[in-house]
Amino acid sequence: MSDDDHKIDARQFRQCMGRFATGVTVVTGELNDEIRGMTANAFLSVSLDPPLVLVSVSHKAHMHSFLQQTMSYGVSILNETQIDLSNHFAGQHQEDLEISFVRHADMPLVEGAVAHIVTTVVDIHEVGDHSLYIGKVIYLNWHDQRPLLFYAGSYSQLKSEAIQAYYYSW
Repeated sequence: MSDDDHKIDARQFRQCMGRFATGVTVVTGELNDEIRGMTANAFLSVSLDPPLVLVSVSHKAHMHSFLQQTMSYGVSILNETQIDLSNHFAGQHQEDLEISFVRHADMPLVEGAVAHIVTTVVDIHEVGDHSLYIGKVIYLNWHDQRPLLFYAGSYSQLKSEAIQAYYYSW
């Protein structure tokens, strides 16, 4: 049987991959005083030396061409109370939502996030219907807060017991 004989259904693939719990981030950039952002859970660390991260962006997303122009991006790892911000940057715009940014390394980042990362794009890989933007980390900071999680198509949160078990195991 060839690979073409066993086609994976896109909806089933998405449902299966949704079983991998991820954090929720907002990827930001700025060009000519215009700030843009998008919600992404396809974010990961790539290398410790040099410090590299990756964000996967759909070719259909407005952020795709924006990042090709800016060649830098910020990542705000959202805290468990920032569901409205996640929804807003995922395209469910809320006119009355107050969005506050902080600036680090001349990059707008979502205020109150668990962590902030600023990168300079060092490589772009076109893969399928997405581009992988690999960024060298030039700034990072974090706070001890509980992150917003995404699992099986829904938001989720850590249980207190899980956090305590983690700290006590060290």
